[in-house]
Amino acid sequence: MNSRPANNLRRQVAELLVVRASGHLSDQQRRYLQWELPNSELQRLLREGVGGVILLGGSAVELQQRIQQLQGWSEQRLLVCADVEEGVGQRFEGASWLVPPLALGRLHQREPELALDLSERYGRCTGEQARRCGLNWVLGPVCDVNNNPANPVINVRAWGEDPNTASALAVAFQQGLKQAGVLGCAKHFPGHGDTTNDSHLDLPVLPHSRERLEQIELAPFRAAIAAGVESVMTAHLVLPKLDPQQPATLSNAVLTDLLRRQMGFKGLVVTDALVMESISARHGAAEAAVLAFEAGADLILMPADADAAIDGLCDGFSSGRLCLARLDESLQRRSHALASIPTSAASGSIVSADEQALEAELVRHSITVGEAKLLPQAGINLVRVDAMVPSAAALSGWSPALRIPEAQGFRSIVLHGEGLSPWSGQPDAPLAMDRLGDGAVLLQLFLRGNPFRAGRDAQEPWTAAIQQLIALNRLAGVVVYGSPYLWDSLKPILPSSCPAAYSAGQMQEAQHQVLTALFPTPTPTGNSGAFTD
Repeated sequence: MNSRPANNLRRQVAELLVVRASGHLSDQQRRYLQWELPNSELQRLLREGVGGVILLGGSAVELQQRIQQLQGWSEQRLLVCADVEEGVGQRFEGASWLVPPLALGRLHQREPELALDLSERYGRCTGEQARRCGLNWVLGPVCDVNNNPANPVINVRAWGEDPNTASALAVAFQQGLKQAGVLGCAKHFPGHGDTTNDSHLDLPVLPHSRERLEQIELAPFRAAIAAGVESVMTAHLVLPKLDPQQPATLSNAVLTDLLRRQMGFKGLVVTDALVMESISARHGAAEAAVLAFEAGADLILMPADADAAIDGLCDGFSSGRLCLARLDESLQRRSHALASIPTSAASGSIVSADEQALEAELVRHSITVGEAKLLPQAGINLVRVDAMVPSAAALSGWSPALRIPEAQGFRSIVLHGEGLSPWSGQPDAPLAMDRLGDGAVLLQLFLRGNPFRAGRDAQEPWTAAIQQLIALNRLAGVVVYGSPYLWDSLKPILPSSCPAAYSAGQMQEAQHQVLTALFPTPTPTGNSGAFTD
């Protein structure tokens, strides 16, 4: 019998939704109004049975209070998650912001045992701090194999560029999460590493055969499943050799036949955010939720409209399109996952001394500094920030990338997506030098693959810009924070006498370690110097 009292059905369906909320307590502090629900709506949805929340923004201390607030609005234990792939401090100020996973993937090629140890400690640090904040579900490890340097969305988020490295380090990270007592999530199934499109904006196609998927893409997921990962997140991409019609998130062939039956996964299957353009541009909120559940998903993450998604699923069960037995299975999986971990109670201190030491240790193993040194001079500190706004996390507060060069005589110019363009439009001399002023240029590039950017930063002519500065005898030095692929492309054109460094991480600890190594003289604190666009 495919019927159930309407009120009961609606609450049970709502339990499978995970909605987006700001990490801030106040509505006025929301940064993404189109995605982050106001408190009045959040409170209503949680009281009506919505069972999960994904959070972004604010401080770690505020997050503790926010989660207590959200849990107080609900009659059930919530799944509370965040995209903290690089430590809780990646999203919430005051916690540990760790180097991108790919830094350890590169380290694994040189020192595999050290990389494995650091990856496990990385996972434990992330899990412990998540639990102290009140989070019980970490949306990681990323199990994508980044074997395509042009990938605009995975890139440094991956644990490796080959399946063996990605598998080993993702499992080590997952073991760290388990030790901390939080749920993990292997993503983005069945693999998003070999794409050149960002699924936040478009629908990528992965044309590979099943044999090729087994060799590369599926290996880290098999390893994570064998290690007991509690959930798997789907990818919004089409695999025509498996299902020529539907993306993986909406494909029964991928989620039920491949993941459940052939790979034997028994945990929670969660969609990637259904609000992403690759899904929302093609389906309404109700139909997207129904198609995802029909395909084999248990949890619906960030539907474009929570009420419409609930209504659509309820209609699907009432009409017989969806089977109530499947609803019970999904509810049971959710209940089992929560029962497998201790109740998260927010605790006072977020970062321990050992975790602080780990931050510095990870940076130390993921920087490369040349032998040439930077000299104090009245030059230009040209900083390209990997953000659309000048308030990028890397430059917040007392930023070494600005303050250390300024203390050595450099004048800072910060370039960002909404500021004045530095480009002249001339291919051989792309930098508009008249806009920069006089003096040698220390170039600091905070660039890495990021969602929603569609690879725009990769189109900037930094190779030609550096060649232009070399020809003018105005290149003081180069530092790349983020993309190893950008660093690999620039290294061959740098003179051996040019001070140069690479850091996988963009955080202040990384800036400090790099710049104190590059400048031979002690750097005093004090005047901040000029700051312009």
